[in-house]
Amino acid sequence: MRSEDAGSMSEVAEALLLDAALENIPYGFCVWSPQFRLVMWNKHYRDFYGFSEDAIHRGMTLEDIVHLSVRLGNHPGQTAEAFYEHYSSQLLNNKAGARAKSQEMAVGNRIIETANVYSDKLGWVVTHEDITDEIARAEIVQKRKMELERQNIRLDAAVNNISIGLCMMDALGRLVICNEPYARIYNLPVTYLRPGTQLEDILGHLFDQGMEAGGTKDEYIAWRREVIARREYGKNVHELNGRTILMQHHPMKDGGWVSTHEDITEQRQAEARIQHLARHDALTDLPNRIEFLEQMAKTEAALGRGEMAAVLYIDLDHFKAVNDTLGHAVGDEVIKQAAVRLWGTTRETDLLARLGGDEFALLLRPIDGTDAAARVADRIVKAMRAPMNIGGQQIEIGASVGIAVGPGDGTTTDQLVKNADLALYKAKAEGRSTYHFFETGMDAELQQRRSIEAGLRLAMSRNELRLMFQPLLGLDNNRVTCVEALLRWDHDDRTVSPAEFIPVAEETGLIVPIGEWVLQQACLAAATWPEDVRIAINLSPVQFRQKNLVAQVKAALVAARIDATRLELEITESLLLTDSETTIAALHELRAMGIRISMDDFGTGYSSLSYLRSFPFDKIKVDRSFMADIATRADSQAIIKAIIGLGQALGMTTTAEGVETEEQMAIVREHGVSEVQGFLFSPPLQPAALANLLHSDAAKKQLRQKAS
Repeated sequence: MRSEDAGSMSEVAEALLLDAALENIPYGFCVWSPQFRLVMWNKHYRDFYGFSEDAIHRGMTLEDIVHLSVRLGNHPGQTAEAFYEHYSSQLLNNKAGARAKSQEMAVGNRIIETANVYSDKLGWVVTHEDITDEIARAEIVQKRKMELERQNIRLDAAVNNISIGLCMMDALGRLVICNEPYARIYNLPVTYLRPGTQLEDILGHLFDQGMEAGGTKDEYIAWRREVIARREYGKNVHELNGRTILMQHHPMKDGGWVSTHEDITEQRQAEARIQHLARHDALTDLPNRIEFLEQMAKTEAALGRGEMAAVLYIDLDHFKAVNDTLGHAVGDEVIKQAAVRLWGTTRETDLLARLGGDEFALLLRPIDGTDAAARVADRIVKAMRAPMNIGGQQIEIGASVGIAVGPGDGTTTDQLVKNADLALYKAKAEGRSTYHFFETGMDAELQQRRSIEAGLRLAMSRNELRLMFQPLLGLDNNRVTCVEALLRWDHDDRTVSPAEFIPVAEETGLIVPIGEWVLQQACLAAATWPEDVRIAINLSPVQFRQKNLVAQVKAALVAARIDATRLELEITESLLLTDSETTIAALHELRAMGIRISMDDFGTGYSSLSYLRSFPFDKIKVDRSFMADIATRADSQAIIKAIIGLGQALGMTTTAEGVETEEQMAIVREHGVSEVQGFLFSPPLQPAALANLLHSDAAKKQLRQKAS
């Protein structure tokens, strides 16, 4: 790899480590930048020249320091200008990187000897040593040499303790010096570390050891020689046996060069991990919304050429109930298992992403027709229907899928994503665990739904909700035995159909406060009726997800001061789809209070008979759909007869809904139905009209005559 990478952290690190290594040596030292500005110094340096602590500072020029030193009486017999010219020339003449003696100078009555070494990164590192006594005494000369050797050892230690590798070559490409990190990074044998070793020998060894150069050994060596011949600073990134190494080349004036070498493998891995996390979901490791939308944008060009692609928006069914009842830890496991199942339905060219929560998206590219998208969506729905086993607990969810196919449903990312989302809403509205293609007009439906949601959030505070009551006639004594409470919503000068707003209320959770309000108002109304008339109230499956449902029911009965035996709670079989132990327990607790539990819309589900075994219902209500042609179709009569007989066998009362003609009445009476409900006797009534019906003797008599 030969990509370039910016950064000066290596230079800073080298300077800091050198500073740390030299700070405590018993000599004065200072560092001059290549522009002759003071970079660092130690206390010995100030003491030698009599500089006060605040007299010098970082960034002062060499010329300013010289003038200050002369003013303090140093360098007798020389002007500041002359000394500066001589000293700066000496420094400039030593930029080969080798240590060189600068000069001996008089400072007061002492003799100071200076030496310097030049580095492209730091500038000149200058040591200052008081050699007065050594000059005076010959026997000290040997000691001076030993101290200088120690100083050189310290300098070598400093170089070798720099974390990056350092290597110096002369103009002929021969090794001058290298440090231990350099040898360690490349795992070089000792034979390649000796001064005079040719660069070609080192490069050839590295190539043989696995240096990735994208060509032959000769081509690799020739390329490195070409870089050196440019005589300019450069950076290159190399791969060696799975490790990434950053090399920086620093040419010197004499034709040689210094190179630094840094193992940046962990840094690159961390950067790659950060980049991966920025575009992938932490829980499933699938691409996230950012990555999905970027890939979608890359597909737009193909859509513009007429190629087909499909976007599938996927939402897990009943996931919120899992989170609410079993906790987020189980919810996370459901998400991870769902991701694995979804991934199993895809091809290599497809892109599956988790958008957040329980929402996923799938980009199918390319496809040859809408049938391909339908097949994948069908596989998704079937795969998600299978129960999941998490921690020994069986969990059943499902998936709803919305499909938009480009270019027909859009050629841009925004269009396809929006239309797939609209199709998903449609799939969920149709009962979930299914898929639906985008259709023109769905946008208007969504706007209508959003309008209903916004209005519904304010409905209670605006007193727009009200109850209607439809009586049920008991056929044993031809009297009203029960009254069903029906919710109505008056909004924007019209009465919104329950079929419009109830699904929205359930999806948004608004059904919980609305349902509690219905419980309270219906029980209060029932308190004004004869005590032998029960009140029937519909409960949504969403309400059963609330842990305080039973407490809400108790509170409504207490507030209205009516007996629990006068309350009937109607549920549909969809409540039992998940076979939740919490739901069954709540039903048993309610029934133990004396409340009657009724299954509404019986006969319209998938497995109603199995649900009758899961809980001892008090009543089953035959759906109105069987009433329309009961007088003309034998099979409808047979179903009605079977349901009524089933109820009688299980000890349950039965109610026939939707009875609107005398003929229908005669048939269900003949088959032994317990109650009837429908327009033949009474439509839903206002509270006042219902009170008149229940309390008027004349009305009761008229009703019995009509029913007989």
